[in-house]
Amino acid sequence: MKNMMKSATIAGVIVVTSCVQAIAADNMAGVQKITVASEERGADLEVTIWYPASTGGESVSLGENIFFEGTPALQGASVRDGTFPLVLLSHGAGLAGRAEAMSWIAAPLAQDGFIVAAPTHPGNTGRDRSAAETMKLWLRSSDISATLDAIKEDPTLHPHLANDQIGVLGLSMGGNTALSLVGARLDPELFASYCDTDELNASLCDWMNQSGVDLHKMDKRAAGRNNADPRIRFAMAIDPAPADIFALASLDEVSVPVSIVNLGKLAEIPQTIQASEIAAAISASNYQVIEDASHASMFPECKANAAEIALEEGIEDPICTDGNGVSRDAIHAQLIEMTIAAFRKAMPSES
Repeated sequence: MKNMMKSATIAGVIVVTSCVQAIAADNMAGVQKITVASEERGADLEVTIWYPASTGGESVSLGENIFFEGTPALQGASVRDGTFPLVLLSHGAGLAGRAEAMSWIAAPLAQDGFIVAAPTHPGNTGRDRSAAETMKLWLRSSDISATLDAIKEDPTLHPHLANDQIGVLGLSMGGNTALSLVGARLDPELFASYCDTDELNASLCDWMNQSGVDLHKMDKRAAGRNNADPRIRFAMAIDPAPADIFALASLDEVSVPVSIVNLGKLAEIPQTIQASEIAAAISASNYQVIEDASHASMFPECKANAAEIALEEGIEDPICTDGNGVSRDAIHAQLIEMTIAAFRKAMPSES
């Protein structure tokens, strides 16, 4: 059902110009955190908000830990005059399973004139990490919609929202979330059988099995429900995962423009991330592949010896490995430029 999809394979990292110059400017993004009630979870969500900053604020480093470098921002700075499109951001699971870990892409978006809001999805990382909670993918969509409700009622941020200019950006498991928010629905049977073997996602399914989580016993009705939020006008998904458990018929019904990016050589992208079929089934989609990147390229920049520390911690995934020797900084710059361009086209600024 595909006649509008545009696709491109990007063999090398493009030298970026105007967007990177804006990102490198002295004006850092502002940042604040709010607490949002989640009726469905029965608990509060911690939401990080990046925004175009005006004056004041304290310089902080966001997302820094023993593995990754942080991103500078101005905590508590006032919001720049004007109205701005809103980007709702959904993170992945594991080491980057917190909103702050996405600061490398969220802060540049804010500097370029977007308000970015990201809930930390409970149970996806850290001491409260839970295999069962991580696989309740439908709750991630609920988290984003609850965040949108709160932002639209926030007395500080609401006056700065551009009318109806609302999009969603998701990385890794957050990409699955982004697609669900524009109408892509999970196939309950594909979801239930996802970890019957470890062929699709060895690290995730090993964790499920070690934690005693049987996806066949999870709520199939909830898994297959429609999580579309009609307020969202554009979606962008980078290496969405799992990408192979959607009901294909639901993709044909997605009417919102969608941009999908895969990272790595097309023939080498794992099946559970490979999203070309999703793009082919969505009528208004754009599909791109960055060959010189890897799934790990969505992590923040690694600190020195981070790979060695990860192995010592029992983390076997190559968290610091990108493609073809290209630096993560260069890949991030390209992803940032692509993301800004996509959201600017879909939601041009009013100010």
